[in-house]
Order: sequence, then C-alpha cells, then structure tokens
Amino acid sequence: MKLYILKLLLATLLSAVVADWQGDALIDMRNKLNATSNQLNDWNQNQVTPCTWNSVICDSNNNVVTITLANIGFSGILSPRIGQLTYLTVLSLPGNNITGQIPEQFGNLSSLTSLILENNLLSGKIPDSIGKLSKLQILILSGNNLTGDIPESLSNLSNLNDIRLASNHLSGQIPARLFQVVRYNFTGNNLNCGESFHLLCSSNITDPGGSHGSNVGAILGSIGGAIVLVIVVFILLLCKRRRKDYQLEVFVDVAGEDDRRIAFGQLKRFSWRELQIATDGFSDKNVLGQGGFGKVYKGLLPDNTKIAVKRLTDYESPGGEAAFLREVELISVAVHRNLLKLIGFCTTTTERLLVYPFMQNLSVAYRLRDFKPTESVLDWPSRKRVALGTARGLEYLHEHCNPKIIHRDVKAANVLLDEDFEAVVGDFGLAKLVDVTKTSVTTQVRGTMGHIAPEYLSTGKSSERTDVFGYGIMLLELVTGQRAIDFSRLEEEDDVLLLDHVKKLVREKQLDSIIDQNLNKNYNPEEVEKMIQIALLCTQATSEERPTMSEVVRMLEGEGLAERWEEWQQVEVTRRQDYETLQRRFNWADDSIHNLEAVELSGGR
Repeated sequence: MKLYILKLLLATLLSAVVADWQGDALIDMRNKLNATSNQLNDWNQNQVTPCTWNSVICDSNNNVVTITLANIGFSGILSPRIGQLTYLTVLSLPGNNITGQIPEQFGNLSSLTSLILENNLLSGKIPDSIGKLSKLQILILSGNNLTGDIPESLSNLSNLNDIRLASNHLSGQIPARLFQVVRYNFTGNNLNCGESFHLLCSSNITDPGGSHGSNVGAILGSIGGAIVLVIVVFILLLCKRRRKDYQLEVFVDVAGEDDRRIAFGQLKRFSWRELQIATDGFSDKNVLGQGGFGKVYKGLLPDNTKIAVKRLTDYESPGGEAAFLREVELISVAVHRNLLKLIGFCTTTTERLLVYPFMQNLSVAYRLRDFKPTESVLDWPSRKRVALGTARGLEYLHEHCNPKIIHRDVKAANVLLDEDFEAVVGDFGLAKLVDVTKTSVTTQVRGTMGHIAPEYLSTGKSSERTDVFGYGIMLLELVTGQRAIDFSRLEEEDDVLLLDHVKKLVREKQLDSIIDQNLNKNYNPEEVEKMIQIALLCTQATSEERPTMSEVVRMLEGEGLAERWEEWQQVEVTRRQDYETLQRRFNWADDSIHNLEAVELSGGR
C-alpha cells in the first residue's frame, strides 16, 4: 500500500513538473511575442497546467500538442524555448507581425506535423534543422522576408505533402525532391527550378480566374494547342507516377465526377464510391441522425476506422465547388478539443459530403432523452462538463477564429460525446463564416425552433449572441432533460416553449419541478441553480444584454455570476412592474370600452 501511494505521489509530481516546464516555455513565448494585456490574458504562469489556456490543446497526459494563434497582432519574435515542446504536433501563427528569425531550436520539435508561419515579417534563413522533423507534413512560410537557399535537408521530409514558401526573398536552386510533394508553391522568389518544367516549377496550386491561368493561355496559344496538349498530358502522367507513393487512390469516382485532387492540410478528399461502400450504399440502417442540412450515416473504412458521413442536401454554396472548398479549408483550421474534427470531404457535380470521426456516445440529446434502458443516464457531473466544454468550443469559434465562425444551430442534438463523454460541438462546419468588418445578414434563417434567438428570427441578422441564446437553451435542456418545444405541456396549460416554462417555475420558486427526474436527485442544488441563472442570462431578449461566450466560461468556472445575476434581477423587476402597469392600463381601457358598448346597447332606438 505504501509503495502504491509512493508511486502515485511520484506520478503526480512528475505530471506537475512536466506541465510546469511546458507552461514556462509558453509564458516565454508569450513574452517574446510582446503580447499585450488583451492578448493571451488567460495564459497564467501561476496555474499548474497550461492545458486550460485558450488556443492551447493538450493530450490525455497533459502534454501540449497544438498551439494556434492566427491574426492576433503580435509584434515580437519567436521564442527558442518553443523547441522544448517535444510533444507539439501543430504550431500555427499566421497573419501576425512576428519579426526576427525562425529559431534553430524548432528542429527539436520531433512530433511536429504542421508548421504554419505565413504572412509575418520573419527574416533570415530557413533553419537547416527543419529537415530533422521527420513527421512534418505541412510547412507554410509564405509572405515573409526569408532569404538564402532552401535547405537541402528539406528533401529528407518523406511525409511532407504541402510546402508553401511563396513571396519571400529566397534564392538558389529548389531541391528536386520538393517537386514530388503533393502541393507546393515557390512563386515570388529568385529561385532556380533547375531542369524542372517551367509551368509546374513555381507552383502546382491552381488559381481559378487568376493571372496564372491567363499566362498559361497565352503560352498555349503561342506554341500551338495540339503540341502543348501532348506535352501537358505526358507531364501529368509523369507527375502522377512520381507522386503515387504520396497519394494512393484505391477507388475510382463515378462517371461525371470531378477527378481533381486537393490537399487541405491533413484533410482527405474521398471518392463518392469510397463513401458509398463505407455506408453500405447510404443504407437507412446506418442513419445516425437527420437535420436541416441532411442525413448523417455511420460508415466503416477498409482500415476499420469508424466514420460519420454527412450527406448535405439543399446546401447553398455561392460560387459552386470552389467556394465550398474554400469554406472547408477555413473550417479545417478550426482545431479545438471541443470541436468536431473534419477528416475529409467529397464533392461531385451534384453532391457535397463531409466526413467526421464517429462519436460512439452519440449526442447529448440522445443521452438526455432517447437512451436505451440498458444505457446509463447522463449524470450531473457529466452535464457540467458538457456545459463547460461546449462553452469553450463556442468561445474558440467566436473569439479565436479569423474569420470568426457563428454556429447558428446550437442545441443538445449538435453537441456530441466522445468515448470519455467530453463535449464536442458538431455541425459548425456548416455555420456562417463571418467577416468581422461586416454585418452578417442571411437570406435564409438556419436553426431549430425553440433555439433561435428572437432578433435572428425577426431580422435574419446573426451574430455571436445568437449562438449565446442557443447555448442558453441547451443549458436548460441539460437541467431539465426536456425539448426546447413541447406541445404536450399545452394539456397542463403550461408554456410550450421550454424557456417560458422554466421562467415561470423560477418565479414560483419551484426548482424541484424543473430538474430532470432521470437524475433521481443525484445533483447539487446550488450548481443547478447557478446553471439556470447562466441560462437565463444567455437567453435575454435583447442580444446586447447577453454575455459573450468567454464571459460564460468564466461564470461556469465561478467568476462573475453573482454580480451579473443581481443586475439581471433588478432589470427584470423593473420590466415586470412596467409590464403590469401597462397591463392594468389596457384592462382599464378594455373595461371602459365594454361599459360604453353596454350603455349604447341599452339606450333608446
């Protein structure tokens, strides 16, 4: 027993030490980037672990695996101490004003698969040590002030499938091995392509409608269509043969399907036939659910990977496939532990399909209302984790994505549960991508009745606060286990809308009547009351009065709720008094009208 306790203490101490040095490295990173008081303000060096910090994702052992800080506005340099984060798989810092050189210590990031530093002010040479990152798949350094040669060591990166070094001041010869990468772009430099064919030298990334297309057209016209066609076909065959080790296609698409292949980071482009086989012909027996965007099917890939395939219907994508692919690429960058990861996609001339990992515990809605007798009820601690995890996922979409993403259909059915019953927000891939400089106005209201904010329903204008409203309704679902709209309540002369029903019971101080009976009183009444308070704050009729999702996260963690609730109660008392006064006036006017009518009817004819 003593030995067991000693081992436990040692493991705990080791975990704390690991988290501590990782946190120290991240704090040094924050300081070197010259982060202001409004940037990374939750990166608290006094915390034991950095795994709760925004834009930081850890694995199950509290090792930092992902850092994503796009378009924040940093003005400093990169910290060499980042090289200590040996478990890091993704480092993404695009669209900032970071200066200085890329530290040689980055070559110590042995687990790194994605290094994205584009659109900064980085200078100096590309470190030769980058060539030691054997697992690296994505290297994007475009739009900087990098100089010197492209290191020959990059030829050693056998897993590399996307390299973009465009718009720098690089010179010398491009290593021949890099032309075998699935996706590359070296334009805007002073580079020598060697013996490589000119048109495929600088870039193999297509740019529909751009100058590249017009230049190709001019060349084709001057050489002669027939000759160039033969040359291009020959080169494409060579490229296809050269790249077959890097991109194997087992299935052949159906006739009429666009056969182009693209690579968005680690996303896979599936063939339609591949997904048809995986879902047993999109069989009804494999339907997991159905919503406004289409049906979701359970599928099984040849390597026994379980997937969920969303087959979109009535999906509006202005600009066709190109616009859809741009949206998919933007969505694929949104990586957070509480967001459903997109594995891949499929497009044909008539269909759009998205592929996600299969969530074995299905949705929160299922676990609240549709679970089988043999399955356990979603207990109160799990419901609290769902509330906090969902809030963190939405906070990331609203405040850490650029452009920000509005979900527009937050509800228990769209919050999934992984094998550990952690909340994973789904369907945000079909959300409204928002330009922060414009008002978001849609021509079609998306969402589910009972979850839709009043201003969105009446005007079609969506914002982060429409998601906050839907999140508040989801909290009420967690507390009550009930649907947002339930017409059976009419029989008891209760409100159809869950929100109105809960408000009534809160006014009458009947909290016991609110709580899900499936919990069998296994809950903390104070925690339930606080969750209801947060829900009512999130569902205020005026969008400006609702909290932001970052404020919601803080309230769930025990900060600022009491003050906010007291303010809300004072406002509600005033509103109710005004409403009752107005109602009395209408009743008086109504009585006067009835009395007047009675006099007229009883008078002489």
